[in-house]
Amino acid sequence: MRTTEKTVLNPSGIHLRPAALFVKAAAGFASKITLENLTLGKAPADAKSMLGVMTAGSRQGHQVRITADGSDEDAAIEALEALIDSGIGETLHG
Repeated sequence: MRTTEKTVLNPSGIHLRPAALFVKAAAGFASKITLENLTLGKAPADAKSMLGVMTAGSRQGHQVRITADGSDEDAAIEALEALIDSGIGETLHG
């Protein structure tokens, strides 16, 4: 099992469009993947579920934890870290 903690950078947080990109990326891996909003103290949600990712309520500046458990967990964590760091398809200001 691997985990990482990242700060959500995109200005609008993980709303519908970024959530769809995040879920699509997570769904490409065999590992079980969860997303947890540490800032709000939300329980881990299935990162392959739009409902799960949306209910995490992750906004700009929120700290999130991504956990992957399975045969491709390293690749999953690396890909999802890069996605969050890039702004999940949105332009980052600053």
